[in-house]
Amino acid sequence: MIAQGSTIKSLFLEGPAGRLEALLNTGAENATHAAVVCHPHPLFGGTLHNKVVFHTMKALNSFGFPVLRFNFRGAGLSHGEHDRGNGEVEDVLTALNWLDAEFHLPLLFAGFSFGAAVGLQAACPDARVQALIGVGVPAIPVAADTETPRVYTFDFLRECSKPKLFVSGARDSFGPRAKLEALVASAAEPKKLVVIEGADHFFEGRLRELREVIEGWVKEAVSSRPSAFS
Repeated sequence: MIAQGSTIKSLFLEGPAGRLEALLNTGAENATHAAVVCHPHPLFGGTLHNKVVFHTMKALNSFGFPVLRFNFRGAGLSHGEHDRGNGEVEDVLTALNWLDAEFHLPLLFAGFSFGAAVGLQAACPDARVQALIGVGVPAIPVAADTETPRVYTFDFLRECSKPKLFVSGARDSFGPRAKLEALVASAAEPKKLVVIEGADHFFEGRLRELREVIEGWVKEAVSSRPSAFS
């Protein structure tokens, strides 16, 4: 269930490739932050309705934060075409700009898989974003719309000194533990890596654990306040 007091609003954001379909889960009147959650690869069926994205949104919304989910260009009702993670960085900036203009609050970023790889690039250097969450970060090359696998690079994390949470499943085929640990080790402090035992890339059967990890970290690293909806 969505946190008590939250409602869902459907809207469109004006992005550089056209309109982006979005949903906003509203927050408390005294919200301290606003957040965006980005979905996994659209060519593999990823949309804002993805279960991992939904549960990540619920975790953040439970603190009273308004949370925006949107479809990348070419996904769902969003205009444009998939751009192999290049133009999608601009889509994330569009979402951050909308949240900033709408709420004038410090921002949080969360992304799952492709959404993490793309969104972290946009959010890390953005001064408005205070903390970041990467769920199921793809630590190995991923094939997409061509025969050439896309290699996601995370060198920018070396300079990203904002609080960062990385959550993956121990059975995540896109994030082998050794590769993931090396990626996180290269990132600037502060950072935290949580590997959920038994979980695959999509956290099948482990979504509640994912939510609890995010909630615990947000309470510790971002907000010591109790839920605004409790």
